[in-house]
Amino acid sequence: MTTNIQALATQARDIADKLGIRKFDISGSSVDENSVRVDRGEPKQVKASNRSSITVRVWNEAQTVGIASTTDTDPTGLELSLKTAAEASAFGVKDHAPDFSPEATVQLPDYDNTYLPQAPVAKSIETLAEAERELLEAHEAIAGVPYNGLSQRDIERFYLNSDGAERYEAGSYASVYLYSKTEQKGKKPRSAGAFRVDLGLDKLDVSGCVKEAADKTISHLNYKQIETGKYTVVFSAEAFLSLFGAFSNIFNAQSILDNRSLSTPDSLGTVIASPLLSVDDNELDPNNVSPSHFDGEGTPTRRLPLIARGVLSNFMHSAGTAKRMHAKPTGHANLGAKVTVSGNFTCVYPGEPAATEYSIETADNVIWIDEIKALHAGVSALEGSFSLPFDGWIVEQGQPVSIESATVAGDFRELLKSIVYVEKEAEVTPGGVCPRIWVEGLSITGD
Repeated sequence: MTTNIQALATQARDIADKLGIRKFDISGSSVDENSVRVDRGEPKQVKASNRSSITVRVWNEAQTVGIASTTDTDPTGLELSLKTAAEASAFGVKDHAPDFSPEATVQLPDYDNTYLPQAPVAKSIETLAEAERELLEAHEAIAGVPYNGLSQRDIERFYLNSDGAERYEAGSYASVYLYSKTEQKGKKPRSAGAFRVDLGLDKLDVSGCVKEAADKTISHLNYKQIETGKYTVVFSAEAFLSLFGAFSNIFNAQSILDNRSLSTPDSLGTVIASPLLSVDDNELDPNNVSPSHFDGEGTPTRRLPLIARGVLSNFMHSAGTAKRMHAKPTGHANLGAKVTVSGNFTCVYPGEPAATEYSIETADNVIWIDEIKALHAGVSALEGSFSLPFDGWIVEQGQPVSIESATVAGDFRELLKSIVYVEKEAEVTPGGVCPRIWVEGLSITGD
């Protein structure tokens, strides 16, 4: 799977010249993937796929744009897409019509386009079956691993336009997840899971995934009810990043322009969080296993400070939103039927030094939230409120005890300002890097 971007660009320009098209761009990707699932050591599901997606935009003389999509990059498919987009340009929007990113032709730093060869599917099955066996043997109460999977994926992306932009990148990664369930007489079933991702199967920390899933599952076997009230809460990296992502409209310029955000154009420079907190969006962070070096419009990705010591520092932009808000594109555009904006890889770290340091080992009457659930139903992104069930523990004199069931609720803006400690040691997750975050005075409802 290799796209010759120069040949494709030449081909596209020749076809465009034949059709009388002067201005166009093409953004595309291709994914070659195989995945397996097992049940009691036997293959339950084996899948392989090769998916391609290409978006073509064509501008007419009035500078309105038409869009077409295809999965075909041969001359026939390209010609049809360019012709269809050209015809659709007559119906393109006139207000705030999209344009090329001014950074689509900026020179990118050197980066590697290397694949780790995919291992045979038989090895994937064998690896996952062994992981399942080890997890089942970790404790007699673990009765099954109903959700599991191991996948290998090769990805390539490209962007080109009629102004001479030619972007291409390729990479590979593998991932595994294990989610176990317990059965004990007289007790409720308990469950927990873990996930790992790396460049290839041989590099994947499968044993670490097994250990984390087992440790978490076992830690939930002895559980108790808790009283409803206000607690100091410590969020795991995954839990905080999940909640942060649910309110990403705060930083999304397109959401702001559509009046679908908790921010306004005048929010930049205001205090939105405790000075103890700093947050970047950085697709190129070294911990990101499969970074993209450019977005759907060809804009280079980069480190973008979102919160600097509690202060809202930047919005995430496409070329269009940047033009409307007199800013620069930031490398967060996705090209499809329309241009959208989304975050890449979130990096959370301490801002100002904390006056008091907190520790799980010495905590008492503290709620430790490991995983937040039902984000699709329990978040009101336009109001800033949330009410979410979670898995976690109550820490009593440094000892965590599993919580039978409970819900955390509050206002996200108040939560950010109520942060009392950002731990120094960060954890790498698939969506970002984050330490544990301590928040004072959150409402917990014990069920």
